[in-house]
Amino acid sequence: MTAHPPSSIETLHNEYRAGRCSVREVIEGYFSRMKAKRALGAYISELEQSALSRADQLDSQLLASGLDILLSKQPLWGVPVAIKDNLHIRDELTTCGSKILENYRAPFDATSVSLMRDAGSIFLGKANLDEFAMGGSGENSAFGPTLHPFSEAHIPGGSSSGSACAVAADLALVSLGSDTGGSIRLPASFCGIVGLKPTYGRVSRYGLVAFGSSLDQVGPLARNMNDLITAYEVIHGHDVRDSTSAPTPRTKIHRQSAIQTRRVRIGIPDEFFVEGLDSSVRAALEKTIQALKDRGAETIPISLPHSSSAIPVYYVIAMAEASSNLSRYDGVRFGTRPEEASFANSLEGFYSGARALFGKEVKRRILLGSFVLSAGYHDAYYRKACQVRRLIAQDFQRAFERVDIIVGPVAPGTAFLRGAHSASPLKMYLNDLFTIPANLAGLPALSVPVGLDPQGMPIGIQLIAPAFQEETLLQVGLDVESLS
Repeated sequence: MTAHPPSSIETLHNEYRAGRCSVREVIEGYFSRMKAKRALGAYISELEQSALSRADQLDSQLLASGLDILLSKQPLWGVPVAIKDNLHIRDELTTCGSKILENYRAPFDATSVSLMRDAGSIFLGKANLDEFAMGGSGENSAFGPTLHPFSEAHIPGGSSSGSACAVAADLALVSLGSDTGGSIRLPASFCGIVGLKPTYGRVSRYGLVAFGSSLDQVGPLARNMNDLITAYEVIHGHDVRDSTSAPTPRTKIHRQSAIQTRRVRIGIPDEFFVEGLDSSVRAALEKTIQALKDRGAETIPISLPHSSSAIPVYYVIAMAEASSNLSRYDGVRFGTRPEEASFANSLEGFYSGARALFGKEVKRRILLGSFVLSAGYHDAYYRKACQVRRLIAQDFQRAFERVDIIVGPVAPGTAFLRGAHSASPLKMYLNDLFTIPANLAGLPALSVPVGLDPQGMPIGIQLIAPAFQEETLLQVGLDVESLS
C-alpha cells in the first residue's frame, strides 16, 4: 500500500480489491500515525490488539470470498473507525472524558457500534471528548484537551472533538460522535470535514451515555459526503431497545444531485445572518448560496422568530436533563468509589468524595440544572423553556411549508484560540447559537466545508431539513460538496 492514508472508503476498497495491501497493513499504518500524533489528543484509549486481531479475521475472509461479495453485505468492510468515548464498546473502557468513569468497562455494545461492527468496520479506539459531552471546544476532557489537527494553537470544536480530529488528521477514515447542541456539526465545521446530526429518534441512543435525553443524537463524521452517507445508512433505523427510537424503516440514500433532479427551495433565515457573524463566514455562505442558486435552486427569505431564545431555552433544558442523568454517578451505582477513610463517616461525605471527580464544567451544569428544577423555580424556568421550545419547533414547521432546506452558518466564526473563552462560559455557549435550534426541534442537520478564512481555518455551512428527510438533506450536501 502507498505511504499515504486512503482518502475515502472507495479508495480503500479499491486498494483491497487490487491486492495492493492487506487489512492488517492498513490498520498497522493507522496505528503508526496514531502513535506519531498522540500529542493531538484525538484518542483516550487505543484498541490496537483487538483491531489487529479483527484485521487478521477480515484478511482470512478476503481469501475465502471476493471483496465484492463481502461488500454486498458489509459496506464498511475493512474500514478503520473511531468511536466517541461516550458510546459503549463491550468490554472496553467508556470514560466519557471523566475521571469518575476512568476505570469503567462497558458490559454491552451500543446499537450504533454493533451496527458498525456488523458492517465490517474496525474500531481503532475511543475518541476524546469534552467531559460527558459538555463543551464546545474540546478543552474539557479530564484526560487532556484535543488539539486542532491543522493548528495546535486553536480548538477543534466539541464535544466530539476527538471524533473530528481523528478523521481530519487521517487517524480514522470515519468516526461516530454525538450531538446534543452542535457537538458533531461544530467540530466538523472547525476541522473541515462533514458531520451529520440525524433526526431525533432516527439513530438508536441505546448504549450512548446520556447527557440531555431529549436532545442527544448519534451521528457520523467523515472526510466526504459519500463516506458519511455510507455510515449513516449503516447506523440508522428503529431499535426496540431505545424507547425514543422512531418506528421508521431503514432507507437507501440515492446519491444524486437534489438540485439537478428537482427545483430545491432553499430557505435563508434572517435570524441566521446577524450582526456579529464573522465576515469571512458570511462571505463563504453567500458565495455558496449564490452558486446553488446559479445551479437552479430557488432561494426564499424566511424567518425563525423564536430562534433568538434558543440558547437560554437549550441551557435550561439541557442542564436540567444533565442534572437528572448525572445523579446516578454517586460512587455506588456508577462512578469511582472514594477510598479516603474520612468519607465513610457520613453519606454526604461519601457522595461529595465521589462527585469531586467531576470537572468544573460538569459541576456547573449539574448545579444550574438542579436549580431550574427546584421547588419554586421549576415553572419559572424549566416549564417556560419547554413552552418556548415548542414555539421554536413551530417556527421550523411553518418555514418548511415553503422551503425544502434551510441554510445558515454552523458557528458565528471559525475555530478560536485555545483558552480564548475559558474565563467566560457565556461566550462559549454563544458559539452554539446556530446549531442549537435543530436539536430543540429534533431536526436533521449537516455541516459541509465551504472554504477557509484568511488564517486558513475551515468554514462550514449548515443545512437543516424537515424531520426524517435525511435523503434530501444529504443530496443537497452532495451538491454543496461538488462546488468546491
